[in-house]
Amino acid sequence: MNIGAIEQAYRRYARFYDFVFGAVFQPGRKAVVDRMNFLPGERILEVGIGTGLSLLLYPRNVLVTGIDISRDMLVQAQARKVRDQLDNIVRLSVMDAENMEFEDSSFDKVVAMYVASVVPDPERLVAEMRRVCKPDGRIAFVNHFHSQNPLLGAIESTLAPLSKQLGFRPDFSLDRFLAATGLETTNIHPVNIFNFCTLIEASNNKQFSSEVMAPVCVTS
Repeated sequence: MNIGAIEQAYRRYARFYDFVFGAVFQPGRKAVVDRMNFLPGERILEVGIGTGLSLLLYPRNVLVTGIDISRDMLVQAQARKVRDQLDNIVRLSVMDAENMEFEDSSFDKVVAMYVASVVPDPERLVAEMRRVCKPDGRIAFVNHFHSQNPLLGAIESTLAPLSKQLGFRPDFSLDRFLAATGLETTNIHPVNIFNFCTLIEASNNKQFSSEVMAPVCVTS
């Protein structure tokens, strides 16, 4: 997986993404928003906001920033913001989730929906999410992970060499993800039809690296 391959894949997906990945994965998006218990005035960051399928789910009394590496997907998110008059969506920007331009502790809560298996380096993604989240803030993921079902797991493993073309890793391992990132999880439970995906909640209590990471390709 690399940034170029991801951008190409989601340029292809942009026009039909909502039709294919909208309704079927919307319960997972709603579960993230419901579980995070957003408070009035909180600043929320959604990493990999895509076409903005989650935008209407957020309470109107929180301030939401969304980033995505795909300009084509963000064009649709911006159109949705304008069409639905979502004034609480304060910023939608093209940005690399592994090199965010935000200062440390900029957000009360940070979420990533169907992103962890897409980025080149999931560990760096999590480190950046934790860096921009306030200490003792909350972080949440919803994602598909490698199936424990022998048949589905075998299919996912067979598709793994096509990750660049697909734009995500079909065989992404939950155990390896948690071990590599050291997330301090508070809840893990299945979501979506047939429990196809997993919601992960974590608290941002551990220390993160203070290494400065340069931003790339950022526009408002």
